[in-house]
Amino acid sequence: MLTAVLLFGTAGCAPATPPSPATPDSECDLLRAELAKANAELEKLKAQLESARAEITTAKAASLEDLLRHRRSVRDYADAPLTRDEVMKLLWAAQGITRAWGGRTAPSAGALYPLELYVAVGNVVDLSPGVYKYHPRENKLTLVKEGDVRTALALASLGQRSVADGAIDIVIAAVYERTMVKYGARGERYVHIEVGHAAQNICLQAVALGLGLVTIGAFQDSAVAKIIGMSPDEAPLYVIPVGRLE
Repeated sequence: MLTAVLLFGTAGCAPATPPSPATPDSECDLLRAELAKANAELEKLKAQLESARAEITTAKAASLEDLLRHRRSVRDYADAPLTRDEVMKLLWAAQGITRAWGGRTAPSAGALYPLELYVAVGNVVDLSPGVYKYHPRENKLTLVKEGDVRTALALASLGQRSVADGAIDIVIAAVYERTMVKYGARGERYVHIEVGHAAQNICLQAVALGLGLVTIGAFQDSAVAKIIGMSPDEAPLYVIPVGRLE
C-alpha cells in the first residue's frame, strides 16, 4: 500500500526566500522542492492505484460472467501439450489452499475435505507421463506411478475416446469416512455435493486458460482405482480429460 511521504523538518535552515529559477539560494530550498515534487508524484500514483483497483473489481465481475457463459463440455482436443503451470492452476482451482488454517477453493461440509486429486499426465511440457497426486497444502505433485495410462483409463471409462485424447486426465476421488465420521450416512451426500463444487471450479479455470474438458462419471470404479493407484479407502468419482482446443 502506498503511504504518504513525510516532510522532514528544516530546523537550522535559514527562512525560505524566493530563489532565482536557475540558482536556488540554499540546500534547504532544494530539499523543499524535491519533497514537494515527490509528494505530487505520490498523489498521482495513489490516484492511479485507486483507478486500477476499480477497474480490476469491474473486470473480475465481468470475467466470471464470461467464464460461465463460455463453459461447455468439449470432447475433441488438439494434439498439443499443456504446460505444467496450466496443470497446477487447474488442480489449485479444485482444492487449492486459500486460508492460513487450510480453507480451500471449494466448500466442504465441516471443513473435512474428503477429496483427493490425481492427474494422469500424457502430454505436458516438463512433466513426464505418469500418474501424480496433488497435495493442496504444498501446492505440489508427487509421482504415484510412471507411464502413460490414458488409454487404459479410457477403456475403464467405457471406451470414451476423450479420456485417451486429452493431454491429461484429472481424477477426483473421495475418502467418504472423513465426512461420514461426523455426519453419518448423510455425509455421503455432502461428499457428492462437494465434488460438484470442485469440478465446476476446474471447468471455469479451464475456460479462463482457453482449454477444453468434459466431466465424466461413467466408468468402472475398481478399474479406475487400480489404474490410478488409489489407496483402498479412496473411491473415484470423476474422470476429467483436459486438452487444448482444436
